[in-house]
Amino acid sequence: MTFERPRAVFAYDFDGTLAPGNMQEHGFIPGELGIANHQDFWDEVTVLAKTQRGDPILAYMHLMLAKAREKGIDLTEASWRQRGANLPLFPGVLDWFDRQNTRAANLEMDLSHFIISSGNRELIEGSPIARHFTKIYASAFMFSEAGDAIGPALAVNYTSKTQFLFRINKWTLDEWDDVAINKVMAKDDRPVPFDRIAFFGDGLTDIPTMRLVTDQGGSAVAVYNPDSPHSMAAARELRDDGRAHMAGPADYADGSPLDQLAQALLTEMAARAHARNLVQWPNEPG
Repeated sequence: MTFERPRAVFAYDFDGTLAPGNMQEHGFIPGELGIANHQDFWDEVTVLAKTQRGDPILAYMHLMLAKAREKGIDLTEASWRQRGANLPLFPGVLDWFDRQNTRAANLEMDLSHFIISSGNRELIEGSPIARHFTKIYASAFMFSEAGDAIGPALAVNYTSKTQFLFRINKWTLDEWDDVAINKVMAKDDRPVPFDRIAFFGDGLTDIPTMRLVTDQGGSAVAVYNPDSPHSMAAARELRDDGRAHMAGPADYADGSPLDQLAQALLTEMAARAHARNLVQWPNEPG
């Protein structure tokens, strides 16, 4: 895969990064499941994962479906997307993507946006910003022929998130394709080098992803909610542990510190990309 112009990528976690809190807590857990204290649900997830010696992501997806079936809640793909339509977003998120795309174009680059999240893909697909993403890599349900969610199809946990950076790097984007992603490809031949990838995240499930993108020459940005002491502490820990070298409050509005940081990152990416294209070595003798 080759592109006419250098391509840059902004990849994002969702919960706590583009939107406050966990997406399931805004309507599904308290409103439909009737669990007033959402922490009770997550505590049950932890117990189930420990008891079954399983993945907490698979455990939460199982409990969502099991508890919904007990209450006769609609589990069709359309119903999940309807829930996603009401997800709250941080300030400025709605017009962030077009703004960054325009900046990249002015720098003679193309910018693609990706989600890499442990949250629910179906909810994110129903959100007002879903159209901006080239791919939404997130935990997803499997659906029956009748159209109802019947179990997990994809679980994206803290370590499995890293595979999607390599998919972007090699531009082998299909989740199910385990052949192309494992083919040998020289670093110089990869369509999106890591130094043109920036990952925006906020917490524990983002640590390996941030570490990988930083170690490979990309940028890891810790996004934090200035109204949440827990979120700010998580950002400081990401900095102190060397996982993220950049940070900004979760305000995506034009001219905000995070917006200015994004502009600086794009400028730096473009300078590196265009400089690389200007390199000329002398011809071999003879």
